[in-house]
Amino acid sequence: MVRLLRPFGRAVTYTRLLHLFIAVVWPAMWLFIEEAWWTWLVAAAALVPAGLVPAMRTVEGLQARLLLTGHRHDSESIDIVVAPSTSWADRGRLVVWLETRLLLGYATSMLVVQLLISSVDLVSAAFGHDVDEGVLILLDGHQWWHILLAPLSLAALGVTVVVSGRIVTALALRLLGPSPAERLAAMEERTEQLLERTRIARELHDSIGHALTVAVVQAGAARAAGDPAFTDRALDAIEETGRAALEDLERVLGVLRESERPVSSRPTLTDADRLLESARASGAKVDAEFTGPVDTVPGPVSREGYRILQESLTNVLRHAGAVPVRVRIEVGDESLALEVRNPLTADIPGPGRGSGLRGIRERAALLGGRAQTGPDQGDWQVHVQLPLR
Repeated sequence: MVRLLRPFGRAVTYTRLLHLFIAVVWPAMWLFIEEAWWTWLVAAAALVPAGLVPAMRTVEGLQARLLLTGHRHDSESIDIVVAPSTSWADRGRLVVWLETRLLLGYATSMLVVQLLISSVDLVSAAFGHDVDEGVLILLDGHQWWHILLAPLSLAALGVTVVVSGRIVTALALRLLGPSPAERLAAMEERTEQLLERTRIARELHDSIGHALTVAVVQAGAARAAGDPAFTDRALDAIEETGRAALEDLERVLGVLRESERPVSSRPTLTDADRLLESARASGAKVDAEFTGPVDTVPGPVSREGYRILQESLTNVLRHAGAVPVRVRIEVGDESLALEVRNPLTADIPGPGRGSGLRGIRERAALLGGRAQTGPDQGDWQVHVQLPLR
């Protein structure tokens, strides 16, 4: 019983009825001026050119969102589109929607009015009052039991309100919903947003993770050394690494604040010396070899290469500590090769451990390249091949 009565406690049930009544207001006003059946045909014909106006879909979409679904006009829901019509197919669906809404609104309003009048007449007849003829329920005399039929009339009224509201909502979702092209565009936009969020998460993981790893290694080495001069150098390295991390963080936050901000402000392989010096300051002996013009590497490849190098050095410091590291970056005609090797230690980061190695492989895959990570001839290696075209 409670489930049956639940729709009558929702505001959207009555706003849907209002939406249907609005559809027949202007034809009904015209009917008072010219009492003829053909006025409804003229009203239906007038909706055809109105539906061909692109802005009409915006008007109908806003009404439907607010009154049929209860969503605000600025809702991100794409169930009902509020953008103007962009194709003849959209205009055709809008014309069908306007005609169907008029027909359903007329039928619902007439039935609701008749059921209300019938309920009142049943009660009036039970108490001996005269009632008008031509109502939905024909009464024979004034019988006391007529009042028992009033709840049935009210129940039919409630069913009419709920069912008609659900029908018009289903039609709105069908006829005012997005077209296949609009669904595809919305899916592409959503995909871009998810990719951007993933990229920002990687940026934060790589830049801040690298800085914290360097700071932890430096602090631990300074405490173990007990040498004031070494401690001063370690503090300088921590300060420099922290400053660089703040710059990276500002870049990432800038992307969040300004969606149109160019990505060219992100670091590239031309800034690799900063990473190498940070690793050397942490005690690692970094031997770097650059082959080919690094400054000619395309922006997306150079930026992702920088992050891959950063994450590789972070993994070395985190898992192997201050060990010799060999970095080789070779720029060819067709591809960029990046390799980082260090002596293998007992603490081996397996394939499922952490998100750094997975991030390296994902970055390479997004650019159409490949990445190999794991033990190789007594070393731990990260070997990445990225296409330049």
